[in-house]
Amino acid sequence: MITDKSGTCPIRSEQDVVLSRQLVRRIAQQHGLRLVDQTKLVTAVSELARNAVIYGKGGDMDWSVIDSGARTGVRLVFRDNGPGIPDIKQAMTDGWTSGSGLGLGLAGAKRLVDEFELQSAPGEGTRITIIKWN
Repeated sequence: MITDKSGTCPIRSEQDVVLSRQLVRRIAQQHGLRLVDQTKLVTAVSELARNAVIYGKGGDMDWSVIDSGARTGVRLVFRDNGPGIPDIKQAMTDGWTSGSGLGLGLAGAKRLVDEFELQSAPGEGTRITIIKWN
């Protein structure tokens, strides 16, 4: 049982990608997300965490449980100090992939969650915030 409302999970290796998926699944279960929404969220985590390892040379996933009226959500922030994304528009294009990863791309991860925000610039790393509501 996870009793905290927030925390940070390092993402430096493939093993950390697995651990981040497991952590998010437990958080989503504990806070009432339906199975289909848990699966969507964990799938998005797989893509974004793997991107942080491969392209960002490692990073962190900050997580928090948030409340908005009658609903509860899981907010995840993936951040790295990698090279950044030179062309965000291209990176958000359906079907565009660099050739490694799950093939979802950022656009696919965006479709799996309720809220998605991407901040990146060359030389400044990348920060992606996602939210899935119950």
